[in-house]
Amino acid sequence: MAAPEGGHGRGEGRADREKYGRLLGHAGRATVAVCPPPGASAHPAQLWGSGVFVAPGWVLTCAHVLAAGDGRRRPTGPGGEVGVAFDGRVVAARLEYDLSRPAPVRPSGEDEGPGPDDAGPGAEPEPGPRVDLALLRLLDPGVVHPCAWLSDQPAALLEDAFIFRGHDQAAVDPFIAVRFGARDARGLQFGSDVRVTPGASGGPLLDCDRGEVVGIVKGSHREDLVGLAVPVTELRRLAPHHLVPGAAGLGEDPYHALMCGHDRWHWAGQDLGGPGEPTWFDAQHAIMSGRGRLWGVQERLQALDLLASLPAPRDPLVVGAAVAEALGRADPAGRTGRAGPWTLRTWRDGHGALYQGSDPYTELCAFVHYLRIVAQRTADEARGVPGDEGAEARAAAERLALFVTAKAVVLLPRDRERIGPVRRRPDAVLVEFEPLYYDDAGGRQLFNWSVSEGYGQGQWQRVEVQEAHGGMTFEQARDQVLQRLGPRLLRADDAAGGVRVRLEVAVPEERWHTPADRWRVPASTRRTARLRPLGPARAVVLRDQGRRQEVDPAWLRRWEGLAAAGRLTALRVPAGVRASASGLSRLLEEADEGAVPALCRSVAEGVGQEAVGWTLDTGHPVALWVAEGHGARDCDRACDEFHREVRQLLGAPKAVAEIPELVRELRAKAAEGGASWARDLVLLYDDPGNPIPQLFAQGAQLSPS
Repeated sequence: MAAPEGGHGRGEGRADREKYGRLLGHAGRATVAVCPPPGASAHPAQLWGSGVFVAPGWVLTCAHVLAAGDGRRRPTGPGGEVGVAFDGRVVAARLEYDLSRPAPVRPSGEDEGPGPDDAGPGAEPEPGPRVDLALLRLLDPGVVHPCAWLSDQPAALLEDAFIFRGHDQAAVDPFIAVRFGARDARGLQFGSDVRVTPGASGGPLLDCDRGEVVGIVKGSHREDLVGLAVPVTELRRLAPHHLVPGAAGLGEDPYHALMCGHDRWHWAGQDLGGPGEPTWFDAQHAIMSGRGRLWGVQERLQALDLLASLPAPRDPLVVGAAVAEALGRADPAGRTGRAGPWTLRTWRDGHGALYQGSDPYTELCAFVHYLRIVAQRTADEARGVPGDEGAEARAAAERLALFVTAKAVVLLPRDRERIGPVRRRPDAVLVEFEPLYYDDAGGRQLFNWSVSEGYGQGQWQRVEVQEAHGGMTFEQARDQVLQRLGPRLLRADDAAGGVRVRLEVAVPEERWHTPADRWRVPASTRRTARLRPLGPARAVVLRDQGRRQEVDPAWLRRWEGLAAAGRLTALRVPAGVRASASGLSRLLEEADEGAVPALCRSVAEGVGQEAVGWTLDTGHPVALWVAEGHGARDCDRACDEFHREVRQLLGAPKAVAEIPELVRELRAKAAEGGASWARDLVLLYDDPGNPIPQLFAQGAQLSPS
C-alpha cells in the first residue's frame, strides 16, 4: 500500500528524529493493521487500515476502516471476527463499540423534563454527532502487546507532529512529520502537503512535544486537501448505546473502564522486576527533561494510576466543579456541552484540564489542590457505601491523599494553608417540621421548622432555623420554608458541583400525606424565574420526624435486609377492606426482608394513617403511598393498577439506594403526561445510616467534621 505522498514540510525539518526516535518506536509497536480475520488471505491489498492499542486487549481505530468503499460493512469471519496484525502475526478481534452509531433520540415532549443534567454515568442525554471511531476487542485476553499513551488534554497548536504512514513494507520510516494546524468541526487538521493513504486511516497522530497520541488519522479532505484526524478527546462520547449487538462491552461506563485500563497498564510498566525494556514513560521523560516543570511525567503517571483506582465520579459536573475550584474559577469547566468532547467525564479528564500554560509553581498548586479535592470527595461518598466496595474506595482515596501530602511539602506555607481545607459538598437538604403543642384557642397544632445541609452518616449542618416561642401552623411553616427553600437548594446544588441534591422532608404523623414533590420553588435566582415543582427535577423523599440519631434495632435490621435482599418486593397494605390493628402489625412484622409496604388508601386519617404508623413501628425504612389515596371505600381497578406498577417499579432497582432516583424519573414522566399513576406518589425513605439530627428545640447543632 502506498505511503502518504507530498513533501515533509517545516515539521520534518524541525523534528529531531534522534530525540524522538524512542517515542516513534513505541508508537510504531503499538500501531496495528486492521485486516481480514486469521486464516483469510493476508495479501497487503486486503489490509483495511490501521489502529492503535490503547488498553490491554483493546484497539482504537476509525469506524470507516471497517466499511468498504460502498459504505457496506466489510466481510468478517465467524461471530464477526476481524484481524489485527502486529509483530508479524494476525490475531482475532471483534468490533465492540462503534461511535458512529446514532445516539438514541428522546421521545417528544421530554425536552421540558429534568434535562441532560440528570443523565446517568456514560449516558449521552441528547442526540450528538456521530464520531468516526471504533473499538475492537482481542478475542484472546492473553495476548501480550504494548499500548500507546493517549493524551488527557485537548490538542493544541504544535510544530513537531507525526502521522503513521500506513503499512508499506518498503517504507524506511513508518512515520512522517506533518505541520499540525487548528481544530474545527471536522477534527484536527495537519499539513496540506501530505496525502493520507487508506492504509494510514485509523493510525495515530503523535504530538512529539508532549509525547502523546492526540488524534486518530481519518484521511484527507477532498476540497482543501488538509489532513484530518479525530481528537482522542472524542472518546469521551463513548456510551453504552455505542455497544454493537452481541458484544460483551465494558459495563455501564465504558469510557471510564477503558481509560482506567489504559492508565493502570502504563503504571504497571514501571514495576520492579519487569521485562527491562524501555517504556512510553521513559521516552516521555527523555523528551520533557530539562523543561523545569514541577508536575512532570512521573507525577502525571502516578496520579493517573491513583485516579484510575477510584470509583467513577457520580456525575461529570462534579469533575468540572473540582477543576474550577482548583483553578480558582467561578464557573465549573464542562458545565455546558455535556455530551461534547470537551466535557470532563472522569477524574482523568479533570487532570488534563489543569494544564493552563502557567508558571510551573502555579501549575503544581493546581494539581495538588485538584487531587486533594478528589481524594476528599471520594472518601466522603465511600463512607455511605457498605461492604468491600466501600472499603476499596476508602483505601484508594487514602492512597491518593498520601500522594498529595507528599507532593505538597514543597508548596509555600500560604498555599499549604489555602489548599488544606476542602469545602464539603452536601448530598441532601433536609427540611424538618417539629410539632410543638396545640394552642388553647383553636386546638391547632403548632410547629417550628429548620433547614439543614447533609453530608452523609448523620452529619448535618443547620443553615436556617425558625424557633419562635409560640410556633405557627403547619401551613404557615410550610409557606415560610418555600419562600427560602429555592435559594438554599440552588446553593447546595452549586456546592455539589451542579448536581441536584436530594430534598428530604421530615414530617410528624399527621402530615404523612404531605406532597413535598409538588412544592414549587424558583428554578433560578432571577426574580422573574418561574416556580416549578420539585419532584420531576430532583429526588424528593419523606422522613419520619420521630426517627432520629438513636437508631431503633428493628429499623436498622429492616434496612440491612433491604440492602442484602436479592430482589425487592411490594407488600400491599392493608391487605383487606377492614384491617385490624393486630392484623396490620402481624402483616408488617412478618414481611420478608425485601418487602416494601405500598398503600393506596389515604394516609391522612383512618386505616391508612394507622397502616403507616405500624409500618414505622415495625421498622420499615422504605414505603410508597399516594398523597390523595381513597378513604374507607373498597379498592377498585385504579388501586390494582397502582399496586401492579409499584411491583414493576421495585423490580427495577439493583439496590435500595436507587429507589429515590427511579421515583423521580416516574414523577418526570407523570409531569409530561405519562405514568399518571405516579402523579401523587409519595416515597418514605429513611436511611438509618444517615439519621436526621436531634430536635433543634433541644439546642443540638451538628456540623460536618
